[in-house]
Amino acid sequence: MSAAGASVLAVVAPVVLALTLSLPAAGFSCRPGARPVVFNFGDSNSDTGGMAAAKGWHITPPEGRAFFHHPTGRFCDGRLIVDFLCESLNISYLSPYLKAVGSNYSNGVNFAIGGSTTLPRDVLFSLHIQVQEFFFFKARSLELINQGQEAPIDAQGFENALYTIDIGQNDVNALLSNLPYDQVVAKFPPILAEIKDAVQMLYANGSRNFWIHGTGALGCLPQKLSIPRKNDSDIDQNGCLKTYNRAAVAFNAALGSLCDELNVQLKNATVVYTDLFAIKYELVANHTKYGFDRPLMTCCGYGGPPYNYDISRSCQSPNATVCTDGSKFVSWDGVHLTEAANAVAAAAILSSAYSIPKLKFDQFCKV
Repeated sequence: MSAAGASVLAVVAPVVLALTLSLPAAGFSCRPGARPVVFNFGDSNSDTGGMAAAKGWHITPPEGRAFFHHPTGRFCDGRLIVDFLCESLNISYLSPYLKAVGSNYSNGVNFAIGGSTTLPRDVLFSLHIQVQEFFFFKARSLELINQGQEAPIDAQGFENALYTIDIGQNDVNALLSNLPYDQVVAKFPPILAEIKDAVQMLYANGSRNFWIHGTGALGCLPQKLSIPRKNDSDIDQNGCLKTYNRAAVAFNAALGSLCDELNVQLKNATVVYTDLFAIKYELVANHTKYGFDRPLMTCCGYGGPPYNYDISRSCQSPNATVCTDGSKFVSWDGVHLTEAANAVAAAAILSSAYSIPKLKFDQFCKV
């Protein structure tokens, strides 16, 4: 990890701990009369059931056990970061765009789909396709209103909405699985170009408020740590893979620069970048401060210590083992965070301490 990254991590703990103890906190709620609207684009980190709906997956317990008490299509034992962000705005959880029954789109739509990438841009559920789905949803909504019918969101709702993007992790992971570090970093520009194109297309369509998340600490995922290695020369002081984390830091630096560029280029728009690497690495580096006992071990997986992860036996496998108390674990299934870890991460996002510019999440609320 770079010296700058280490410096950031050194000051993270007290800030996030204080915020976690107060989540949800006063000042993060929209004022009375406001109608916040959020449109989310991303992968499984923010998928609230889109992939399950798209593929007809019958997801079984223990998914969802910590909060919903039944599977919801989330890859988690409970709420995701996006769910906590919605709670901070006092709005309902975002329904997946592809969920045909029981959806509520009055406060926005979730276009995120598990496994999504930025490239190739025209494959099913890529970021580009998710943006096209949004355009269809908006056009159809406004068409209904023009016909005198009701629609969940009106023109003002689309204009004032917050557009959140959390994607790129799958792209970077795929590169790291096949290429050395230098070649991985050299392939970041096309990925970033897709994110830039998505923001520019949304802006051209009237969107003005953007909140973009960097990728997390990829080298701390049990999925990556469980890959056989010759020795531990690539393991850092907290047990994470240095190369994967170096790539994540490099990707986030480039994404942050892109957001700075967009803030200058896009008139009357706001583009907030949040560093999810610093937030998620903190969960491992100072895990005991948040009550986590096993920062690198999967709660729901197979194989036992040290990682309890087997790529051929997922959390949905009949012979998977499940921890008794997920609040003691950072990782739910080897790739995704537990609800407890998501709560800490959401508190850090809401603090604005890891965002540029440092805006409060609820500043996008409009009356």
